[in-house]
Amino acid sequence: MERNGEDDVAYNRAYLTAPSDDDDGGGDFEASALSSNMFLDHVGEVVLSHNSDGLSWKLLESIHNIKGEFLLSQNMIIVCSFSGKSKDIEEGSHCLGIKLDHKVPDKIKFSDMYAVELTGYGSIHRSNAEKNCFGKEFHGYEMYRFKAHGFRKSKTQPCLWVPATYTFGHNDLSTCEMWVNQVNASLNREVGRPKNLLVFVHPLSGKGNGYRNWEMVAPIFARAQVKTRVIVTQRAGHAFDVITSITNNELKSYDGVVTVGGDGFFNEILNALLSSRYKAPYPPAPSDFAQSVGINGCSVVHNPNETVSENSDQNEDDDPLLTIPQHNGSGSSNLRTYHQDADFPIPNEWFRFGIIPAGSTDAIVLCTTGARDPITSALHIVLGKRLSLDIAQVVRWRVTAASKVEPCVRYVASFAGYGFYGDVISDSEKCRWMGPKRYDYCGTKVFMKHRSYEAEIAYLEVESENSTSVSNRGRLLNRVQALWGPNKPERQICRTNCTICNTKPVYTSTRGTRPTPYSRPEETRWLKSKGCFLSIGAAIMSNRNERAPDGLVIDAHLSDGFLHLIMIKDCPRTSYLWHLTELARKGGNPLDFEFVEHHKTPAFTFTSSGNESVWNLDGELFQAHQLSAQVFRGLISLFASGPEV
Repeated sequence: MERNGEDDVAYNRAYLTAPSDDDDGGGDFEASALSSNMFLDHVGEVVLSHNSDGLSWKLLESIHNIKGEFLLSQNMIIVCSFSGKSKDIEEGSHCLGIKLDHKVPDKIKFSDMYAVELTGYGSIHRSNAEKNCFGKEFHGYEMYRFKAHGFRKSKTQPCLWVPATYTFGHNDLSTCEMWVNQVNASLNREVGRPKNLLVFVHPLSGKGNGYRNWEMVAPIFARAQVKTRVIVTQRAGHAFDVITSITNNELKSYDGVVTVGGDGFFNEILNALLSSRYKAPYPPAPSDFAQSVGINGCSVVHNPNETVSENSDQNEDDDPLLTIPQHNGSGSSNLRTYHQDADFPIPNEWFRFGIIPAGSTDAIVLCTTGARDPITSALHIVLGKRLSLDIAQVVRWRVTAASKVEPCVRYVASFAGYGFYGDVISDSEKCRWMGPKRYDYCGTKVFMKHRSYEAEIAYLEVESENSTSVSNRGRLLNRVQALWGPNKPERQICRTNCTICNTKPVYTSTRGTRPTPYSRPEETRWLKSKGCFLSIGAAIMSNRNERAPDGLVIDAHLSDGFLHLIMIKDCPRTSYLWHLTELARKGGNPLDFEFVEHHKTPAFTFTSSGNESVWNLDGELFQAHQLSAQVFRGLISLFASGPEV
């Protein structure tokens, strides 16, 4: 029953299906034409097949109880390991009449595989079933090996992606090389995968995890043969300066930019790219607001070439930008058109942003991948996932009530907040030595002060306003029903392949009508709200985080062209505590209160009645007495696919 080495090679090759006589000799025959009879480590004999969409294997009987002996063929073995640890994955094999019934993967798609590599000659372990039956360990085989790298989804957390490595061994080196070449050819046909990336690492983000997190994921990029130019930032604003100074030709040589840090670090690089290359009209505004800032229609195209510096010595995860664009208000006054840089158009068909989480909250990663995990984010990047993301443009017109009009533009990816949110971020700047715990400490302090602010907000009404905003009448009844009743209102949550985000097209041309809900000004109407507010927030996404498991707005979408304007009116401290408690509770209803206004809108304006006010833009401080904001639908793309159900 045994074979010598030459017989083994002949035996193995006999199970490889060669190209047919009809093949043109080019060597690129159908993927399904390749299959081998082999052994799967810890399982037994399988037939491995190369299909049009991936690799698959069918389990055969690997262990036979014949006269008390095990007859084990020695042609090819596969070791399947997850996260570097081998597991028993027998399914349907038998040992002395005892069935070993364990679930085993039987295929991997090329869309889930990011690399295949030849690893040379070495050991591959034999079946664990032999150890289970006889209580002793058998030596492994020495043969040539190659590995296929992919991922599997965690059984308990579907959004968490776990690396899966399949190691194949064979006595014949040429056979291993043939399989590697064939799989590589299939992987090269996968569309949208990056080849060259610009990576910025914030070494002090979060608890100083920036560089450690990059070292953790760097091997994934190396295996996937993705070239990375890595820049470890040395000071606040370092990444901003690099992005603004890099030429368009050099930037076009990259498939995207990856940030290793928190939301604030991503905000810095986002603003660097958009402020230097994206030219768009200012947000629309009601006539009285436009007159107060001395411009016609608030719709001029800004000039990104003029800048003003705001110095900061902060060097952690949420560093404020050193350079903020200032605009002179010259240019076109046509609200319905916008202009692009022909050398580097935005939105961009190929250029994407990636985020390796290493911050204090990482809300953007949680909302776009569903997991605050560096490995999961790295796998999304190397597999070339794509997700459109709305971006809000915030224009500050006055810093204080007495200052002159000096428009300053910022871009926001997740959230803009005032009042409670601005006070927390302002106080936390003084307590950076506490790390992420500073937010809980400062949040408690600000809550106890219970300070309210007088302001006026105007927002654009949209068709669905009546259905998305809850009227004061019946709020209490709705809240009680939501808390105690069996029937909760249905809310469509943004997930992978979201129908709402995919319904309307994003920008498709470099010059033309912007696809915003206010593209026809004659059909829009401004609504106003004036009074004392504990907080005002504009959420672009749900903003899920560890303190708010469902986020500020559970059904906010990533690319629907709307902001969620949330205004918390002055109320007793106990009522506000109830609101915050609902916000921190999974399945809570933080918006169903009489003192809460919630509106979906594409644009709004804000004017403080005080001398000055502080805003929180993606975790960044922003002084603004008077500002306006609008959302651009699908302005950028991320290496992400959205959270799973």
